[in-house]
Amino acid sequence: MDCQISLGIYEKALRSTDNWDDFFAQVNEGGFSFVDLSVDETDERRARLEWSAERRQEVRAAAMRNGVQIGGICLSLHRLVMPGSIDPAIRAEAREVYRKGIDLCADLGISLCQIAGYYNYYEDPHDLARKHYIDLLAEATQYAAHRGIVLGIENVDGNDINSIPAARELVDMIGSPWLQIYPDLGNISEHGGEETAELRAGEGHMMAIHAKDVLPGQPRRIPLGTGTVDWPAAFAELARQKWSGRMMLEMWNDDAPDSVETCVAARLKLTQWLEEAGFTVLNEA
Repeated sequence: MDCQISLGIYEKALRSTDNWDDFFAQVNEGGFSFVDLSVDETDERRARLEWSAERRQEVRAAAMRNGVQIGGICLSLHRLVMPGSIDPAIRAEAREVYRKGIDLCADLGISLCQIAGYYNYYEDPHDLARKHYIDLLAEATQYAAHRGIVLGIENVDGNDINSIPAARELVDMIGSPWLQIYPDLGNISEHGGEETAELRAGEGHMMAIHAKDVLPGQPRRIPLGTGTVDWPAAFAELARQKWSGRMMLEMWNDDAPDSVETCVAARLKLTQWLEEAGFTVLNEA
C-alpha cells in the first residue's frame, strides 16, 4: 500500500471568529482534511477547559455539519501551568489541566491530545523539574487510557524535551500505548538536530507530525520553504519507514485577511514535496 498522508491546519493559521461554522468553513476553503485546536496561555483558549457540556456539543456539531475532523488539541497551556514546577500548588493545577484537557478531547470526539515538552518554562531550572514532569505525565497517561485518548509528546523549542530521542525516552520509560510522540519537524532543525536520525528514533511511535519551518532562534512565523528544515531528508526518512497518517501545517497568520490564501499556498507546496518523496496526499485539492 502507498504511504498516505492527510494534511491538516493549525487553528492559529486561520482567522479567529466566535462563529464555529464560519471557522470550520475556512478549513474546507483551504482544502484541509482536519484542524488542530489549541488550549494555550490566553484567557480565551484556556477557558475552553471549562466549557459546558452544551458548548462542547455545539462545537462538535459545527465540525460535523461542515465535514471537518478536529484532529487534536494542542495543550500548550502547560508552558504556563508547569508540570515540573517547584511549587506544589502549580503542579496540582497542572494535573487538573491534564485531566480537563483529556476530558475536552473525549467530549469533542478527538482522539489525540498533544503534550508540550516543557518542564518549568517560566522558572529557573531545578533538580526535580524533570522528575515532577514525568510523574505527572505518567498519571495523565493512565487517565488518558481510561478515556480512550492518546497523548503525543511534542519536541519543543528550548532545553527540555527538545528532540525526538528525548521524547522517545519518556515513551519507553512510561511504557503505555496511550503515550506516543507528535514530532515537530521545525523544532528538530531549530535546536540543531538532524532530521533523518531524529525521525528514525521515533520510528513506530509517531502518531501525527507537525510541519513548520524555522530559523535559528526563531521557532515560529517562518514561511514554509524559507527556513532551515531539510524537507527532502525528513520526507525520505518517513518514506523509508512507510509512515502514513496525519500531518498538520503549523502556521500563525495572526488574523490576516488573506490567512486562507496563505495556508493554501503552503499546503500546495507541502503537497508537492510529499508527492516528490513518493507519498499520496489524500486531501489534495
